[in-house]
Order: sequence, then structure tokens, then C-alpha cells
Amino acid sequence: MSYGLKNVTIEELYNLNETIAKEIFTGLTYPWEVLQKISEFIIDLGNKLPEEKYEKRGENVWIARNAKVYPSAYIGGPAIIDEEAEIRHCAFIRGSAIVGKGAVVGNSTELKNVILFNKVQVPHYNYVGDSVLGFKAHMGAGSITSNVKSDKTLVVVKAGDERYETGLKKFGAMLGDNVEVGCNSVLNPGTVIGRGTNIYPVSRVRGFVPPGSIYKNQDEIVSKIKENE
Repeated sequence: MSYGLKNVTIEELYNLNETIAKEIFTGLTYPWEVLQKISEFIIDLGNKLPEEKYEKRGENVWIARNAKVYPSAYIGGPAIIDEEAEIRHCAFIRGSAIVGKGAVVGNSTELKNVILFNKVQVPHYNYVGDSVLGFKAHMGAGSITSNVKSDKTLVVVKAGDERYETGLKKFGAMLGDNVEVGCNSVLNPGTVIGRGTNIYPVSRVRGFVPPGSIYKNQDEIVSKIKENE
């Protein structure tokens, strides 16, 4: 099967019913188009959230009353922590972050300018910046999104033979629903991973990884169906 930009759209990657931020995607084609809108969107949405369910703590920080936030965690605004989310010991949320229902942000994990859909887990020593993580996406311990190229040039998304110049200097990774990222992996700027794909531990990933795949290395990406035959 040939792949291209049609495979890295919001529609192909995400179930929008699994995020409180559904409206931010309205009228957009590609998920990275939301990155420059997250901060303003949080402030607008936060001021509309029902007070019986969400408590405003500090400047532009809204936390669901049934969310669990450990005393040692830091949450900078603007941010929304949705219902039944868990913000664990020494988590560092720098701002412009939406943490979905039942999501887990763990020990020494750092978030910045991100949308985590419901049930996302970034539980151990993760850095997630300028990224969107789909429903039930999981990042193994120590895995990170690298969000700035070493030469500081603008990020280009590559899918098959097609390229999309994002115009963004800071762009981490777009993870589709149910993506599993192995421990200590690095997702390079502009990485897009299709739904239901598994990334082997200690991987270096760039470009587009098709849905339903197992990523062993850049030259060995196999279909889960073929792997199990």
C-alpha cells in the first residue's frame, strides 16, 4: 500500500470523541495545525467549564475535582486537567497542556504545549512537547518527543513521497489512537505514527509510520497482520 499526506490527517489518526478539546480541530486537516492554538483554546474553554466539576487553581489552570494531583506536581497555566486524570509525583506541566480523562502523567514527566486525549499514559520520565497524543496512546519509560531540529530549521512532515512544510520550528510528534512507544525511544521532530502501531524500545523514529505496524527500525516496519501470520 502506498502512503501519503492523506494518511496523516486528523480523521485518520484520532477519535475526536475522546478529548475535551474536540472543537480545536474543527475546520482543520492536519493535527499539527492546532499547536499554535492550544494556549488560547484552553483559556476560552476553561472559562466555560462547570464549577461543580472543575476547580480553577491559580491563573488559567482548571483541574477536575475528581482528578488526583500529587502535592509535589507542578501545573503551570494555561492548563486543563480532565476528570479522573492522575498527575503523579514530581510531574512538571509547563503550560499550554490539556490532559484527558483518565490520563496519567507520571514521575518526572514534563509536558509543554500538548493535547493528551483520554486514557493517554506518559507515566515515567517522559518529555512530551508540541505534540498530540491520541486515545490510549502510551509512551514507555524514558521515551520522548524531540521538538526542535538540531539545525533549528523548520519542520517538514514526510509521508511516502509527499512532503508538507509546516512552517513550525517547534513540532514534536503526532501519535494516533492506541499507539505504543517502547521505552527510551526518541521521536524526532515531525514524526507521525498511525493508529495502533507499536514502536520497539530504544528506537529512533522519524517521518510517518503506517497504522497497524510494528516499527523495529527505520528499515524494518512490518504489518501486525503479516507478523502474526
